[in-house]
Amino acid sequence: MNTQGTAPVPAVGEKRPTAVAVIVPAKDEQERIADTVRAALALPEVDLVVVVDDGSRDATAALARDAGALVVRHKQNQGKAAAMETGARLVAMREAVAGTSARALLFIDADMGQSAVGAAPLIESVLTDGVDMAIANLPPQPGASGMGVVVRTARRGIEKATGYVAKQPLSGTRCMTRETWEACLPLAPGWGVETSLTIDALRAGYVLREVPCQLSHRPSGRDLRGQLHRLGQLKDVCRALLRKK
Repeated sequence: MNTQGTAPVPAVGEKRPTAVAVIVPAKDEQERIADTVRAALALPEVDLVVVVDDGSRDATAALARDAGALVVRHKQNQGKAAAMETGARLVAMREAVAGTSARALLFIDADMGQSAVGAAPLIESVLTDGVDMAIANLPPQPGASGMGVVVRTARRGIEKATGYVAKQPLSGTRCMTRETWEACLPLAPGWGVETSLTIDALRAGYVLREVPCQLSHRPSGRDLRGQLHRLGQLKDVCRALLRKK
């Protein structure tokens, strides 16, 4: 099984992506979305940034568009996995119309702001190092206050399904080839999508690597909103793991 650290150097003549499309699922992120888009546009080999506004009630869509992103909107919130699929379909449609080859897909959380430039090592891993799915390994996040239940559940589930021990199984910032993405469809719904992607990629034999990246995002607190968020995550991760049995 191909896992972290085992990615081969691409053979001479092997076809790898040469360009990258960034996909940003977003809901009510007007405070950070413009900085996130501008940082994504500054990443190497990125020539397209798609923001999927997943039912926002604020100015997320307008600010993303003004910052240079191609924006598509869900009238109602459909969840992170649905937003990722919408973004990938839009990228594929534009490539079909233009007759261009498939880009690598880089998924970035909308609340990363200027720190999104730190995703560059993921692009290098996929475009030049032979990695099929590169996952961001983030440094400790100031203000993070969860108990780690969701992380441990996802990690144990991934290990049981594949034998691979993920350092950060819930990391949503990841870059992958189009072939890898398509092999992982359909996605698990909601917040179970990262767990599902990791399991499906490994089971299909693709090369996966967790890559240290200097990224930051807004952590969930211990207030009611934060607790409800983690409860939703846990439910979706458990659903994703049940689907993989």
